[in-house]
Amino acid sequence: MKWTLGEEFETPDGTVRWRRLGSGDPVVLVHGTPYSSFLWRDIAPALARTRTVFVFDHLGFGQSDQREGQDLSLAAHARNFARLLDHWELSCPSVVAHDIGGAVALRTLLLEERSYRDLTLFDAVSGGEWERGLFQLILEHAEVFQQLPDYAHEALVASHLRHATHVGFRPEVLDTFLAPWRAAAGQAAFYRQYSQIRQADTAAYEHLLGGMSLPVRLIWGREDRILPPEYAEWLHERIPHAELHWIEGAGHLLQEDAPGQLLAYLTPGSPQTGEEGRRERGVARRW
Repeated sequence: MKWTLGEEFETPDGTVRWRRLGSGDPVVLVHGTPYSSFLWRDIAPALARTRTVFVFDHLGFGQSDQREGQDLSLAAHARNFARLLDHWELSCPSVVAHDIGGAVALRTLLLEERSYRDLTLFDAVSGGEWERGLFQLILEHAEVFQQLPDYAHEALVASHLRHATHVGFRPEVLDTFLAPWRAAAGQAAFYRQYSQIRQADTAAYEHLLGGMSLPVRLIWGREDRILPPEYAEWLHERIPHAELHWIEGAGHLLQEDAPGQLLAYLTPGSPQTGEEGRRERGVARRW
């Protein structure tokens, strides 16, 4: 499936590739791991009907550079995101972030001191105890995973990707997500990025979450097995003014499991974001 990022931005550790769609108020979409901006292939064009949409692949992911020696920590991703915002001359965009993209967006806001108009986080790494499951095993035994035979590595990545969706992928979609992690170079890149993502980089800003004053929306899939609902509740307790919405029958990848519902939350004036929708969900805050 074709998804092309035609623009380039140079960072100290390599080229980040990005794309701009549409016109209007700016919104930036931030992906997580082990995904890429391909996740936004349905959401970005729909938002671009009324807004200027920016998408990009984190360094080490998708169409951006992959190579040995890159700093792929959450702190480094946040610095690169801040540089991108400056490059795009966006002083106060809307930001929508998923998975580790949530941690990147929060670090950029709270520690890199960039400003957002509003922030939407869904099924996102944000803080607390999130080094768990397969991720924790990779951190503890990176050298073992790096030596897996190629067929075993590909099976592991495919299984991990399937675990994130409650509905399931179309075959060609799964293949597109797998592509950057295949062969020896892709396998090395996969474990390189996972071995550098650390809980310490979210602990660094946790004490600042309660002081956030911008509008914040949290959206979570009830069937998320990567970051179950208690992670949404943890975050909501620390940003008490934030809206919290649940999507039933959806897992970690709302872009795959419930793109229409996700888009409705991201579209100003939709029933989910209008006054009627807030009353239905018991949410009083004006977005």
